[in-house]
Amino acid sequence: MNDHADTAVQDAWGLPSADVSRGHKALWWTVGPAGELAVMLVHRRYLERSPYVKGWVGWGPKGPFTGELVTVTGQGERRTLVEDVRIRPSHLALLPDSRFLLVSGRTWRGGTEDGWEPNAVVYSASGTPEGEFCIGDDIPALVTDRRGGIWTAYGDEGIYGGHPESAAGLAGWNTEGRATWHPRGRLPDHPLEGCTAATEGDRVWLVWYSGSRSGTHLTRITPSTGEVTSHRSPVRDPDGFAVRGDRAVLTRRHHNKRTVELTRAEFDGTAWTVTDRRTLDVPGRVVMHCGQGRDGTLWLRTGDTWLRIEA
Repeated sequence: MNDHADTAVQDAWGLPSADVSRGHKALWWTVGPAGELAVMLVHRRYLERSPYVKGWVGWGPKGPFTGELVTVTGQGERRTLVEDVRIRPSHLALLPDSRFLLVSGRTWRGGTEDGWEPNAVVYSASGTPEGEFCIGDDIPALVTDRRGGIWTAYGDEGIYGGHPESAAGLAGWNTEGRATWHPRGRLPDHPLEGCTAATEGDRVWLVWYSGSRSGTHLTRITPSTGEVTSHRSPVRDPDGFAVRGDRAVLTRRHHNKRTVELTRAEFDGTAWTVTDRRTLDVPGRVVMHCGQGRDGTLWLRTGDTWLRIEA
Protein backbone atom coordinates (compact mmCIF):
# COMPACT_ATOMS: atom_id res chain seq x y z
CA MET A 1 0.00 0.00 0.00
CA ASN A 2 1.29 3.44 -0.91
CA ASP A 3 0.29 5.01 2.40
CA HIS A 4 3.50 6.98 2.85
CA ALA A 5 2.39 9.39 0.13
CA ASP A 6 -0.35 10.49 2.51
CA THR A 7 0.53 10.21 6.21
CA ALA A 8 -3.16 10.61 7.12
CA VAL A 9 -3.87 7.12 5.72
CA GLN A 10 -3.39 4.23 8.18
CA ASP A 11 -4.07 0.51 8.30
CA ALA A 12 -6.88 -0.20 10.77
CA TRP A 13 -7.72 -3.92 10.66
CA GLY A 14 -7.60 -6.96 8.42
CA LEU A 15 -9.51 -10.23 8.47
CA PRO A 16 -7.33 -12.70 10.41
CA SER A 17 -5.89 -15.57 8.38
CA ALA A 18 -7.34 -18.02 10.95
CA ASP A 19 -10.85 -16.90 10.01
CA VAL A 20 -10.07 -17.24 6.31
CA SER A 21 -8.75 -20.78 6.78
CA ARG A 22 -11.93 -21.72 8.71
CA GLY A 23 -14.04 -20.66 5.73
CA HIS A 24 -15.40 -17.40 7.10
CA LYS A 25 -16.27 -14.49 4.82
CA ALA A 26 -16.25 -10.90 6.09
CA LEU A 27 -19.53 -9.42 4.92
CA TRP A 28 -21.44 -6.43 6.37
CA TRP A 29 -19.52 -3.88 8.40
CA THR A 30 -19.81 -0.51 10.11
CA VAL A 31 -18.04 1.88 12.46
CA GLY A 32 -19.66 2.94 15.73
CA PRO A 33 -19.77 6.45 17.23
CA ALA A 34 -16.81 5.60 19.50
CA GLY A 35 -14.69 4.58 16.50
CA GLU A 36 -15.18 0.84 17.00
CA LEU A 37 -15.12 -1.24 13.82
CA ALA A 38 -17.71 -4.03 13.59
CA VAL A 39 -17.66 -6.78 10.95
CA MET A 40 -20.06 -9.69 10.52
CA LEU A 41 -18.40 -13.00 9.60
CA VAL A 42 -20.42 -15.80 7.99
CA HIS A 43 -19.23 -19.29 7.07
CA ARG A 44 -19.25 -20.19 3.38
CA ARG A 45 -21.69 -23.05 3.98
CA TYR A 46 -24.47 -20.50 4.53
CA LEU A 47 -23.60 -18.44 1.46
CA GLU A 48 -24.01 -18.31 -2.26
CA ARG A 49 -22.18 -16.05 -4.70
CA SER A 50 -23.71 -13.97 -7.46
CA PRO A 51 -21.91 -14.42 -10.80
CA TYR A 52 -22.74 -10.81 -11.67
CA VAL A 53 -21.56 -8.86 -8.59
CA LYS A 54 -17.86 -8.39 -7.84
CA GLY A 55 -16.21 -8.51 -4.44
CA TRP A 56 -17.63 -9.28 -1.01
CA VAL A 57 -21.00 -7.68 -1.83
CA GLY A 58 -21.58 -10.54 -4.29
CA TRP A 59 -21.88 -13.03 -1.41
CA GLY A 60 -25.23 -13.49 0.34
CA PRO A 61 -27.03 -16.02 2.55
CA LYS A 62 -28.97 -18.87 0.96
CA GLY A 63 -31.42 -18.86 3.87
CA PRO A 64 -31.33 -18.50 7.67
CA PHE A 65 -27.73 -18.33 8.86
CA THR A 66 -25.45 -17.99 11.88
CA GLY A 67 -22.88 -15.22 11.95
CA GLU A 68 -20.17 -13.93 14.25
CA LEU A 69 -19.98 -10.21 14.98
CA VAL A 70 -16.39 -9.06 15.47
CA THR A 71 -16.08 -5.71 17.25
CA VAL A 72 -12.61 -4.16 17.11
CA THR A 73 -11.53 -1.50 19.62
CA GLY A 74 -8.22 -0.23 20.94
CA GLN A 75 -8.46 -2.91 23.64
CA GLY A 76 -8.78 -5.81 21.19
CA GLU A 77 -11.55 -7.87 19.59
CA ARG A 78 -14.91 -8.95 20.99
CA ARG A 79 -16.85 -11.72 19.25
CA THR A 80 -20.61 -12.29 19.49
CA LEU A 81 -22.46 -15.26 18.02
CA VAL A 82 -25.62 -14.28 16.11
CA GLU A 83 -27.87 -17.26 15.34
CA ASP A 84 -30.81 -17.88 13.02
CA VAL A 85 -30.68 -14.61 11.08
CA ARG A 86 -33.64 -14.70 8.71
CA ILE A 87 -33.29 -11.47 6.71
CA ARG A 88 -30.82 -10.95 3.88
CA PRO A 89 -28.73 -8.08 5.27
CA SER A 90 -27.22 -5.21 3.35
CA HIS A 91 -26.24 -3.06 6.35
CA LEU A 92 -24.88 -3.50 9.87
CA ALA A 93 -25.02 -0.61 12.36
CA LEU A 94 -24.09 -0.18 16.03
CA LEU A 95 -26.44 1.12 18.72
CA PRO A 96 -25.87 2.28 22.32
CA ASP A 97 -25.15 -0.32 25.05
CA SER A 98 -23.42 -2.67 22.57
CA ARG A 99 -26.68 -3.38 20.76
CA PHE A 100 -26.65 -3.57 16.98
CA LEU A 101 -28.85 -3.51 13.92
CA LEU A 102 -29.05 -5.64 10.78
CA VAL A 103 -30.96 -4.18 7.83
CA SER A 104 -31.91 -5.55 4.44
CA GLY A 105 -31.59 -2.95 1.70
CA ARG A 106 -34.93 -4.00 0.22
CA THR A 107 -38.41 -4.69 1.53
CA TRP A 108 -41.66 -5.65 -0.15
CA ARG A 109 -45.37 -5.32 0.36
CA GLY A 110 -46.56 -8.01 2.73
CA GLY A 111 -48.95 -8.81 5.50
CA THR A 112 -47.86 -6.27 8.10
CA GLU A 113 -50.13 -3.55 9.44
CA ASP A 114 -48.68 -0.88 7.14
CA GLY A 115 -48.37 -3.24 4.19
CA TRP A 116 -44.56 -3.62 4.21
CA GLU A 117 -42.51 -6.55 5.48
CA PRO A 118 -39.96 -5.89 8.27
CA ASN A 119 -36.41 -5.45 6.99
CA ALA A 120 -34.60 -4.26 10.15
CA VAL A 121 -33.81 -6.31 13.27
CA VAL A 122 -32.46 -4.87 16.54
CA TYR A 123 -30.18 -7.22 18.53
CA SER A 124 -29.11 -7.13 22.16
CA ALA A 125 -25.43 -7.06 23.14
CA SER A 126 -25.57 -10.85 23.43
CA GLY A 127 -26.90 -11.30 19.88
CA THR A 128 -30.56 -11.91 20.75
CA PRO A 129 -33.26 -10.28 18.58
CA GLU A 130 -35.17 -7.55 20.46
CA GLY A 131 -37.46 -6.21 17.76
CA GLU A 132 -38.06 -5.85 14.04
CA PHE A 133 -39.66 -3.24 11.80
CA CYS A 134 -39.66 -1.80 8.29
CA ILE A 135 -37.19 1.01 7.66
CA GLY A 136 -38.05 1.79 4.05
CA ASP A 137 -37.14 0.34 0.68
CA ASP A 138 -33.96 0.46 -1.45
CA ILE A 139 -31.34 1.69 1.05
CA PRO A 140 -27.86 2.35 -0.38
CA ALA A 141 -26.65 4.31 2.69
CA LEU A 142 -27.34 3.95 6.43
CA VAL A 143 -25.64 5.26 9.57
CA THR A 144 -26.47 5.52 13.29
CA ASP A 145 -25.76 8.50 15.54
CA ARG A 146 -24.49 8.65 19.12
CA ARG A 147 -27.96 8.43 20.65
CA GLY A 148 -29.05 5.46 18.57
CA GLY A 149 -30.91 7.35 15.86
CA ILE A 150 -30.91 5.61 12.48
CA TRP A 151 -30.39 7.66 9.30
CA THR A 152 -31.11 6.43 5.79
CA ALA A 153 -30.69 7.64 2.21
CA TYR A 154 -32.74 5.85 -0.45
CA GLY A 155 -32.35 4.79 -4.06
CA ASP A 156 -34.64 5.50 -6.98
CA GLU A 157 -36.65 2.28 -6.62
CA GLY A 158 -37.43 3.19 -3.02
CA ILE A 159 -38.17 6.84 -3.78
CA TYR A 160 -40.59 5.96 -6.58
CA GLY A 161 -41.73 2.56 -5.29
CA GLY A 162 -44.58 3.65 -3.04
CA HIS A 163 -43.03 3.44 0.43
CA PRO A 164 -44.14 6.59 2.32
CA GLU A 165 -40.79 7.36 4.03
CA SER A 166 -38.52 6.25 1.20
CA ALA A 167 -40.31 8.66 -1.15
CA ALA A 168 -38.66 11.69 0.53
CA GLY A 169 -35.17 10.35 -0.29
CA LEU A 170 -33.77 10.81 3.25
CA ALA A 171 -35.16 9.82 6.66
CA GLY A 172 -34.39 9.46 10.35
CA TRP A 173 -35.70 6.61 12.55
CA ASN A 174 -35.67 5.38 16.13
CA THR A 175 -35.13 1.78 17.22
CA GLU A 176 -38.86 1.19 17.58
CA GLY A 177 -39.23 1.72 13.84
CA ARG A 178 -40.88 5.14 14.02
CA ALA A 179 -39.79 7.80 11.54
CA THR A 180 -38.44 10.76 13.55
CA TRP A 181 -37.22 13.08 10.77
CA HIS A 182 -37.84 13.76 7.10
CA PRO A 183 -36.78 16.64 4.82
CA ARG A 184 -40.11 18.57 4.64
CA GLY A 185 -38.97 20.59 1.65
CA ARG A 186 -35.68 21.68 3.22
CA LEU A 187 -33.45 20.16 0.53
CA PRO A 188 -32.17 22.07 -2.52
CA ASP A 189 -33.59 19.42 -4.87
CA HIS A 190 -35.39 16.10 -4.74
CA PRO A 191 -33.03 13.14 -4.14
CA LEU A 192 -32.71 10.38 -6.71
CA GLU A 193 -30.05 8.18 -5.06
CA GLY A 194 -28.17 8.01 -1.76
CA CYS A 195 -24.37 7.79 -1.97
CA THR A 196 -22.86 7.49 1.52
CA ALA A 197 -23.23 8.77 5.09
CA ALA A 198 -21.14 10.10 7.96
CA THR A 199 -21.39 11.59 11.44
CA GLU A 200 -19.57 14.50 13.04
CA GLY A 201 -20.17 14.75 16.76
CA ASP A 202 -23.93 14.86 17.25
CA ARG A 203 -24.58 15.80 13.62
CA VAL A 204 -25.34 13.51 10.71
CA TRP A 205 -24.32 13.92 7.06
CA LEU A 206 -26.19 12.24 4.22
CA VAL A 207 -24.71 12.41 0.72
CA TRP A 208 -27.07 12.10 -2.24
CA TYR A 209 -27.58 13.17 -5.82
CA SER A 210 -30.57 14.35 -7.81
CA GLY A 211 -31.67 13.57 -11.31
CA SER A 212 -31.42 17.20 -12.35
CA ARG A 213 -28.44 19.43 -13.05
CA SER A 214 -27.99 20.28 -9.37
CA GLY A 215 -25.72 17.24 -8.97
CA THR A 216 -24.50 15.74 -5.69
CA HIS A 217 -25.22 17.31 -2.29
CA LEU A 218 -23.81 17.10 1.22
CA THR A 219 -26.68 17.48 3.70
CA ARG A 220 -25.96 18.06 7.39
CA ILE A 221 -28.70 17.35 9.93
CA THR A 222 -28.64 18.32 13.61
CA PRO A 223 -31.00 15.78 15.23
CA SER A 224 -31.53 17.78 18.44
CA THR A 225 -32.89 20.82 16.59
CA GLY A 226 -33.89 19.46 13.19
CA GLU A 227 -31.65 22.06 11.48
CA VAL A 228 -30.71 21.12 7.91
CA THR A 229 -28.02 22.63 5.69
CA SER A 230 -27.00 21.43 2.23
CA HIS A 231 -24.16 22.31 -0.13
CA ARG A 232 -22.98 21.03 -3.47
CA SER A 233 -20.45 18.22 -3.16
CA PRO A 234 -17.01 18.91 -4.68
CA VAL A 235 -17.03 15.26 -5.85
CA ARG A 236 -19.75 13.66 -7.95
CA ASP A 237 -21.30 10.53 -6.39
CA PRO A 238 -18.63 9.80 -3.74
CA ASP A 239 -18.44 6.36 -2.11
CA GLY A 240 -16.95 7.69 1.11
CA PHE A 241 -17.09 10.99 3.00
CA ALA A 242 -15.81 12.29 6.35
CA VAL A 243 -15.77 15.81 7.74
CA ARG A 244 -14.00 17.61 10.55
CA GLY A 245 -14.99 21.25 10.89
CA ASP A 246 -14.22 22.98 7.60
CA ARG A 247 -12.20 20.08 6.16
CA ALA A 248 -13.50 17.00 4.37
CA VAL A 249 -12.14 13.94 2.64
CA LEU A 250 -14.04 12.09 -0.10
CA THR A 251 -13.34 8.93 -2.10
CA ARG A 252 -14.61 7.45 -5.34
CA ARG A 253 -13.81 3.86 -6.15
CA HIS A 254 -12.22 2.54 -9.32
CA HIS A 255 -14.66 -0.36 -9.27
CA ASN A 256 -13.12 -3.71 -8.31
CA LYS A 257 -9.61 -2.28 -8.61
CA ARG A 258 -6.95 -1.55 -6.00
CA THR A 259 -7.14 2.22 -6.38
CA VAL A 260 -9.49 5.01 -5.33
CA GLU A 261 -9.70 8.69 -6.18
CA LEU A 262 -8.98 10.58 -2.95
CA THR A 263 -10.14 14.20 -2.73
CA ARG A 264 -9.62 16.73 0.04
CA ALA A 265 -11.79 19.81 0.31
CA GLU A 266 -12.29 22.86 2.52
CA PHE A 267 -15.41 24.90 3.29
CA ASP A 268 -15.02 28.66 2.91
CA GLY A 269 -18.34 29.55 4.51
CA THR A 270 -20.19 29.35 1.23
CA ALA A 271 -18.99 26.31 -0.72
CA TRP A 272 -16.74 23.26 -0.57
CA THR A 273 -13.59 23.69 -2.68
CA VAL A 274 -11.13 20.97 -3.71
CA THR A 275 -7.66 21.43 -2.23
CA ASP A 276 -6.06 18.17 -3.32
CA ARG A 277 -6.93 15.21 -5.54
CA ARG A 278 -4.90 12.07 -6.12
CA THR A 279 -5.12 8.37 -6.91
CA LEU A 280 -4.48 6.24 -3.84
CA ASP A 281 -3.17 2.69 -4.07
CA VAL A 282 -4.88 0.38 -1.58
CA PRO A 283 -4.25 -3.22 -0.46
CA GLY A 284 -7.50 -4.78 -1.76
CA ARG A 285 -10.17 -4.36 -4.41
CA VAL A 286 -12.76 -1.67 -3.74
CA VAL A 287 -16.45 -2.30 -4.45
CA MET A 288 -19.80 -0.92 -3.27
CA HIS A 289 -20.44 -0.01 0.40
CA CYS A 290 -16.74 0.72 0.87
CA GLY A 291 -16.76 3.95 2.93
CA GLN A 292 -18.16 5.42 6.15
CA GLY A 293 -17.21 8.61 7.96
CA ARG A 294 -16.99 9.07 11.73
CA ASP A 295 -15.82 12.29 13.43
CA GLY A 296 -13.36 13.33 10.75
CA THR A 297 -12.12 9.83 9.91
CA LEU A 298 -13.09 8.06 6.71
CA TRP A 299 -13.06 4.29 7.09
CA LEU A 300 -12.39 2.62 3.74
CA ARG A 301 -12.84 -1.08 3.08
CA THR A 302 -10.43 -2.49 0.48
CA GLY A 303 -11.02 -6.23 0.09
CA ASP A 304 -10.63 -7.65 3.62
CA THR A 305 -8.48 -4.75 4.85
CA TRP A 306 -9.82 -1.57 6.45
CA LEU A 307 -8.02 1.79 6.26
CA ARG A 308 -8.48 5.02 8.24
CA ILE A 309 -8.13 8.29 6.32
CA GLU A 310 -8.10 11.48 8.37
CA ALA A 311 -9.80 14.63 7.07
